[in-house]
Amino acid sequence: MTSVLAAAHEAGVQRLLESYAAIPEAAPVRLAKQTSNLFRARAATTTPGLDTSGLTDVIEVDLAARTADVQGMCTYERLVEATLAHGLTPRVVPQLRTITLGGAVTGLGIESASWRNGLPHESVLEMDVLTGSGELVTADGIGRHPDLFRGFPNSYGTLGYATRLRIELEPVGRSVGLRHCRFPDIDALVTTMAEVVDQGSFDGEVVDYVDGVVFSATESYLVLGRRTDEAGPTSDYTGRAIYYRSLQHDGPAPRRDRLSTLDYLWRWDTDWFWCSRAFGAQNRLVRPLWPRRWRRSSVYWKLVAVDRRFDIADRLEARRGRPPRERVVQDVEVPIGATGEFLRWFLRDVPIEPIWLCPLRLRAEQPWALYPLRPGETYVNVGFWSSVPADPARPGATNRRIEREVTSLGGHKSLYSESFYDEEEFDRLYGGAAYAVLKQRWDPRGRLPRLYDKAVLGA
Repeated sequence: MTSVLAAAHEAGVQRLLESYAAIPEAAPVRLAKQTSNLFRARAATTTPGLDTSGLTDVIEVDLAARTADVQGMCTYERLVEATLAHGLTPRVVPQLRTITLGGAVTGLGIESASWRNGLPHESVLEMDVLTGSGELVTADGIGRHPDLFRGFPNSYGTLGYATRLRIELEPVGRSVGLRHCRFPDIDALVTTMAEVVDQGSFDGEVVDYVDGVVFSATESYLVLGRRTDEAGPTSDYTGRAIYYRSLQHDGPAPRRDRLSTLDYLWRWDTDWFWCSRAFGAQNRLVRPLWPRRWRRSSVYWKLVAVDRRFDIADRLEARRGRPPRERVVQDVEVPIGATGEFLRWFLRDVPIEPIWLCPLRLRAEQPWALYPLRPGETYVNVGFWSSVPADPARPGATNRRIEREVTSLGGHKSLYSESFYDEEEFDRLYGGAAYAVLKQRWDPRGRLPRLYDKAVLGA
């Protein structure tokens, strides 16, 4: 780390500490962020947030060790820019550009390398954390505060905030060769996914990245990626062409494609998976007029925030004589053996499509305290992001049904969006006993909200 970068980082940390000290004891402590990828409401406050403006960059990339020291509020867009110049990327790069490294670690993240590399926090070697007690401590999985290190993932800023993280990197090629494999039924896709995860290959070709999309019960795709330096043209899905539509084809033979590594990493960001269609950005007449620089998740998220503030969508529904909509924006992890059952139930009971699939296996040999997936077992992240007609008599009815189904199948739900669990069940699912010990140790005065209060009650 150069003296200039070290000084800049120390100055950023100092501003953070000063802003923490300036917040009254009884006032809520929150980050002052320009962007967010959370989809749950939180209580309003007039208290200034923590100043993280000096914690948004990459401090150092160590090419020999294949590691990077990164500030907690650095976005993956900036992180990838710094590492890809050296032929390296983080082991797991979440789908959206403005997700921060600290956010992905404390709130969990996933992508198509997660079947090999687990979740983003499993690539963290050490981290500096501003805890709820106001301490700045360094934690790792060996000898320095291992309880905080293993309890930090899925704590969502209720134990503290990461100011610096040292993470592992891995080498990549210039491009990613893709095979889009079509399946006529869900079970065939899930069976093949399990085989690919176990073998690391498909039809004699090495596989580095795995995800999939379900369009209906009779049309689904497994997308298999291979890192390569081979020469050849690459596709561009940042213009008129739309990535998820490129998966679709007729016939049993896989459709092949190739993207630059950078475009592959952000293939889902341009159209926010497929959610840009809600804003008309996929309309063939609108798309040429929609500035390319605005085709990104952060812009769509701002439009969602405006809609939530002024209830625009519900007002339009009311004018048409329709009930308001219930937002169903969720990612769940289901054991791969139960994935087919869950998808059939979902397609039958919840009118949302497409659905994203992403397999994952933990790298660790022991579970992480607050998101206790079983080591050695393959799970499938199932992502669905839309809305359904609301039942005014039962707020959150569809989300509640999904929670019950996921729990019955031995799965977990990510907490970035709305949750409806009662506190007893929440504690059972998300390491409540371990969390209580961590909370007492690292935030004894309760300066930060409890996880249940934040994830369910909107604190």
